Amino acid sequence: MATLPNASPRPASPLPAPPDTTMSVGLRIAGVLVDSGVLTAEQLALASRIHKKVAASRTLSSVLIELKLATEAQIRGALRTGKVEAPLGEVLVELGRLEPHELQLALAQQREHPQTPIEDILVDNHFVNAADVVAAQADLLDLTPVFADTMAFEVPLLKRAPISTYKANGFVPVRREGERTLVVFADPANKQQLELARKHFGNDLIVGIGARKSVMAAIGRAEKELVASVAAAPQVIDGGGAVALVNGVLDAALTSRVSDIHFEPGRERLRIRFRQDGVMVLHDDVPNDKAVAMIGRIKVMAGADIAERRRHQDGRIQYDTSRGTVDIRVSIYATIHGEKVVMRLLNNRDTLLTIRDIGMAPRMLEALQRDALDAPSGVVMVTGPTGSGKTTTLYAAVNYLNDANTSIITAEDPVEYMIDGISQCSINPKINVSYAETLKHIVRQDPDVIVIGEIRDQFSAEVAINAALTGHKVLTTFHTEDSIGGLIRLLNMNIEAFLISSTVVSVIAQRLVRRVCPHCAEKHVLTPNELARLGYQPADAAGLTFARGTGCPACRHIGYKGRVAVFEVLVLNETVRDALLSRKTAYEIRRVCVEASGLVTLIEDGIVKAAAGLTSFEELIRQLPRLSRPRPVSELHRLLGVNA
Repeated sequence: MATLPNASPRPASPLPAPPDTTMSVGLRIAGVLVDSGVLTAEQLALASRIHKKVAASRTLSSVLIELKLATEAQIRGALRTGKVEAPLGEVLVELGRLEPHELQLALAQQREHPQTPIEDILVDNHFVNAADVVAAQADLLDLTPVFADTMAFEVPLLKRAPISTYKANGFVPVRREGERTLVVFADPANKQQLELARKHFGNDLIVGIGARKSVMAAIGRAEKELVASVAAAPQVIDGGGAVALVNGVLDAALTSRVSDIHFEPGRERLRIRFRQDGVMVLHDDVPNDKAVAMIGRIKVMAGADIAERRRHQDGRIQYDTSRGTVDIRVSIYATIHGEKVVMRLLNNRDTLLTIRDIGMAPRMLEALQRDALDAPSGVVMVTGPTGSGKTTTLYAAVNYLNDANTSIITAEDPVEYMIDGISQCSINPKINVSYAETLKHIVRQDPDVIVIGEIRDQFSAEVAINAALTGHKVLTTFHTEDSIGGLIRLLNMNIEAFLISSTVVSVIAQRLVRRVCPHCAEKHVLTPNELARLGYQPADAAGLTFARGTGCPACRHIGYKGRVAVFEVLVLNETVRDALLSRKTAYEIRRVCVEASGLVTLIEDGIVKAAAGLTSFEELIRQLPRLSRPRPVSELHRLLGVNA
């Protein structure tokens, strides 16, 4: 890769020997460090021996840094010498910015779309952020990295060339630095574009490099600044245009089955992102002149005060589609750049799952039904962080209990599923229909089953406990890390231990992990390092095989498609109740639950599902708490009633 001129030309030196392309990037960098005196040959030999032992999880450069034989600045300086010729992806892996399997996914996608630059594929698939790509490219070419998302323009400088020149050639001037001009390029290796920029801004350029999409977006903003400098009034879209734009975003979100839409204002643009399969995905970027009209349209739809822009607001939208009305919860948050809007697309009856469809293992599901849902009274809690599928599980349990002989009443904020045959109340503090007010009246309605959307404070916890004491069955959700955490948090809310032990019959903890795409799944034999991260000794689980998606058109080359639930079902027996009454520690209660109640932890259920090819090692590490050492997979299969 050729080195381009920058602040000052390099002194003439003899041409180096052609690089050994079979040598790894790390060894090439280390060779430069040895030549420059940063490393000795003995230090490199030591680092190489250590790297061979940990090669599955570390790069040679990371070993050098950890041993304090080199700094990251020295490693990047070696790249800037021009003596390390290597593909961008391999450099990002060596610098620790990219995982090797992610690079393979990106290369597989590039083989299908050879015209797409590898850096665009890496950024679009969220394997690496644009800033790291730009920094690595700048190191390889010895250029100035420019992060075009945040840069400001000097309008007089922009006027030196027609805007059409910037658009056609992918560069734009940033600022003057003394007598020289910093110009950012999307492709600084293009000599024709470099010469054209010199023609307009002088031969002594400071050549900068930016992410291609950021540079093109910056050129769009530069055009608007030029227009604004000529005409005082900025362009504003009409109301009809805003309606079409907002409806287009909603329709795209519903088609892609996303859970949330984020409208995020910035200094120059509004970023629109979707949360799909639990991960944020960029949908669109729009300039601020359109953003104001779009946010205004959303506030009108949600019934919010369009004149109020300094306070946070909430609202609801009933959006009509070809498959029915979709309920959307809207949160408006005032920021320094404008109003940020998050729209939660709530599920409707068509997506209501039965208790057998939520993904529980056979024996886990049997214990939940027999010992918790079929019990005459008591509290059943579903716990987990936001977005872990608690409400889906709660409603599956409600649907299981719903029959002609049972009176069910709910207090929810908001009602996410509408079910025939039960009395559902949606909390609305604006008219004094609060949790506190609703829970006072709910026990007077002669219910058999009470559903409390969420235990938020000591008052709602006491209502749930007292309702169970009077013979009611109570279903609710709670925000805790695992099932034991639910019990401990109730204790921390000053609920007496004897009340918890006598009323809580079951705690269900859960997470949602991404499902490996079935169209491109391949076997992934866990390395000793990966086994250790799960809590296994290599000898105890040698040859354990999971799955990993290689990327294909069906999953948009991400390797995942859809999500699967992972559960931990704690059914309280006498031994567990005694541990609670004795106020044992969370560690001791967890040990008692595993030994005496047959508890299978979240990480253990995740391992079983990963061993069945449903999810990947990376998803287990990203999503599931690892609070205790997992048991052998064969024993987990027996406990869960799953065939190996």
